Amino acid sequence: MPTLKTRPTTESKTLSDLPDWLARILTSRGVQQLSELEFDFKQMPSPDQMLGAVTAAEVLADAIAQQARILIIADYDVDGATSCTLVKQSLELLGAQNVGYLVPDRFKLGYGLSPAVVELALEFKPDWLLTVDNGIASVAGVRAAKAAGLGVIVTDHHLPGNELPEADVIVNPNQPGCTFPTKALAGVGVAFYVMLALRQELRHRDWFKSQNIAEPNLAQMLDLVALGTVADLVPLDHLNRLLVKQGLKRINQGLTRPGIKTILQLARGETEEVVAQDMGFAVAPRLNAAGRLDDMTLGIECLLSQTAAGALPLAERLNDWNVERRQIQQTMENEASNIAQSQAISDSTYTISLYSDNWHEGVVGLVASKIKDHYYRPTVIFAPAEQAGLIKGSARSIKGIHIRDVLDAVATRAPDVLQKFGGHAMAAGLTIEAQHLKAFSALFETVVQEVAEPETFDNVLWTDGELPAIALNLDTAQLIRHYGPWGQKFPEPLFEGTFRVLDTYVLKQRHLKFRLQTAAGKVIDAIAFNLSDDILSRHFEQIHIAYRLNVNHFRGQSKAQLMIEHIVS
Repeated sequence: MPTLKTRPTTESKTLSDLPDWLARILTSRGVQQLSELEFDFKQMPSPDQMLGAVTAAEVLADAIAQQARILIIADYDVDGATSCTLVKQSLELLGAQNVGYLVPDRFKLGYGLSPAVVELALEFKPDWLLTVDNGIASVAGVRAAKAAGLGVIVTDHHLPGNELPEADVIVNPNQPGCTFPTKALAGVGVAFYVMLALRQELRHRDWFKSQNIAEPNLAQMLDLVALGTVADLVPLDHLNRLLVKQGLKRINQGLTRPGIKTILQLARGETEEVVAQDMGFAVAPRLNAAGRLDDMTLGIECLLSQTAAGALPLAERLNDWNVERRQIQQTMENEASNIAQSQAISDSTYTISLYSDNWHEGVVGLVASKIKDHYYRPTVIFAPAEQAGLIKGSARSIKGIHIRDVLDAVATRAPDVLQKFGGHAMAAGLTIEAQHLKAFSALFETVVQEVAEPETFDNVLWTDGELPAIALNLDTAQLIRHYGPWGQKFPEPLFEGTFRVLDTYVLKQRHLKFRLQTAAGKVIDAIAFNLSDDILSRHFEQIHIAYRLNVNHFRGQSKAQLMIEHIVS
């Protein structure tokens, strides 16, 4: 169980115009100047600052002028789907005549531009391959593409390995030598910057006038950038917050594509303002369900749809897949929990590695997150791969343990055990032979024991302290929304407090609704989701909780509601 601690903070005179509680929240997240709370396009770094963006723009401008065939190689998650949609539509608006896309079958071909994907791509007879949200680790795939006479442009945001692919151009803020001011862009953010650079290059060539086409406003792509950025859980630094804020603004103005609007309507109906959390918890899971259970092509086609009528049947299929995904995930979570309990995970256990022949490869990442959260240990969940004898794993980590670096250390010590891997600090994917599972698990445990500090496994839930009773209202909840978007590395405010319980009732068997009262007599509703049987059966007279202050819209009315994250007592 996590321990609640209050975030450290410092005073900032420059935020003195804000309420004290809000100023403390913002300074604890690194905000020192009011300008950091402004999100004007003029604050965006220039595309010229991103290594490779200008060169990629020049190459693409030449390809457009020559009517070359460009094939986008996408990834099968939401970041990949939004990146693919953005690049395809942007290229076509900029005058490209021959743009296609290919999403590798995750179950047969795996992730990224592999030699097998190149072989499949050749059926489209492309002149250029343009990767989005992948490619930085595709050394063999790029080599195969070049050998086949294709040009290759890599756009990616993942951390590079020791060897870079020999592409014609690489655009990745995390590649060596790139001085772009932020390293936190999602794949869709990198793709957006490449398209901005391309528009600038075409403008310099007087392309739009010579072709008698309108210069497109690429701000119309910001709904995709917002969705992909939130879904990929990249840190919301100032640039990413700017991109998400502007994307959400367009969505709330009705300036979004039919696919996103239709998915939102299916997920939560026609009502209130769309916030970042809606992208992460309503839209992203439904799109991701396509890549997890079948083919992300359907998700991309939904995003590409020009009409609500065209988007609706695709969005409904995505919704159905999401229901199926939830059922599969719940079964796998129950089985994984039982296996973990049988292994008697203890304080002396630093990692968790679990496998079953019955598990679904597309859902292992979600299950790994749940098991990691429960035990607060780096966790890998494996499932059978398409190729006989191989198993694929998804790893999730905790703060203080860089999971990709851990896997790199495992691969260095035992090259035969870990076939391939890639990812970030907190999440990674890997493939091993089933016969090596025991060896991998032991080495994974050893490496983490070597790199982890003792306090790493202290499960701390950081809060912003108690919210003043006078601020426990709808105005405060709306003010918190105003200063979003909140997300990764810029977490939504989490408060704690003790309340008298006036009433409780169970919703849909797993959720609990409360009517709570503060010491000052203020009454407010609260809700907690997916509770254990122990909590559901408990009788509460008083409760100490960690909660978020939310705006609840119901039957045309809005009021403040506490979203309970953790019940302490």
